[in-house]
Amino acid sequence: MRRAAAALAVVPWLLAAGLTAAQPGPNPPGVGAFLLPDAPRYRMAAGFAAPTERYPHGVLGDPVEWGELQAELEQEAACFVLPERLVFEDIAPRLADVDDIPGPEILVVESDAERGARLAIYRASFPVWLGQPHLRRIAATPFIGRRFRWLAPAGAADLDGDGRVEIATVETPHLGRVLRVWRLEAGELVEAASLQGVTNHRIGDAVISGGLRDCGDGPELVLANDDWTRLVAVRFDGAALIPRDIGPLAGAGSFAVALGCR
Repeated sequence: MRRAAAALAVVPWLLAAGLTAAQPGPNPPGVGAFLLPDAPRYRMAAGFAAPTERYPHGVLGDPVEWGELQAELEQEAACFVLPERLVFEDIAPRLADVDDIPGPEILVVESDAERGARLAIYRASFPVWLGQPHLRRIAATPFIGRRFRWLAPAGAADLDGDGRVEIATVETPHLGRVLRVWRLEAGELVEAASLQGVTNHRIGDAVISGGLRDCGDGPELVLANDDWTRLVAVRFDGAALIPRDIGPLAGAGSFAVALGCR
């Protein structure tokens, strides 16, 4: 139940004054370096609730997934309840500003009983005067298309320096191992590039490995090759994903060294 405990640890953030005090950096525990270390911290908090075993995949090490997404800002709370066919098959929600509206969106992995996983983006609204706080889904990638097929979020940053945030995911990290980069355009997540043969998750692990770094030449993703023997840095030039080998992979310590630009 390691992953369930890690995800439940996110929920107390809903009782805290804000994320800055609740975690030392921009990334929740277990999700890897999804955001760069200097990414903004937000006072809004987010977490999963309503544990469920209605989707018996267990890709993250136990049978527990989640039926609700919750957000809180200054003692105001909002909740989004999924229908029975869907679950949040994820470690923790990620807060990142991925559009041109100030403030964070919430990025999560949803899985459908028949169509597998997709990346979904939610926005929380906390009206100052009239209306109730609420969460709504504003965009999502297509479902992978088959039950028990998952994706692992890898990072969100302006990868090509054009002023827009890209979102990277690894689709089927245990099978196809396809890195995809997405942009939010006119309310839709549009694929910008893909690359096969890299991964960031082993089946049954309670954590996602690797993520983003910036060693002075702009953001790049640090991932594993398809057999977990080499580290691969992947850069996006605006049109294509460009991989390069950066050394042997000998466990979690290798990722830490690479992400620290050492």
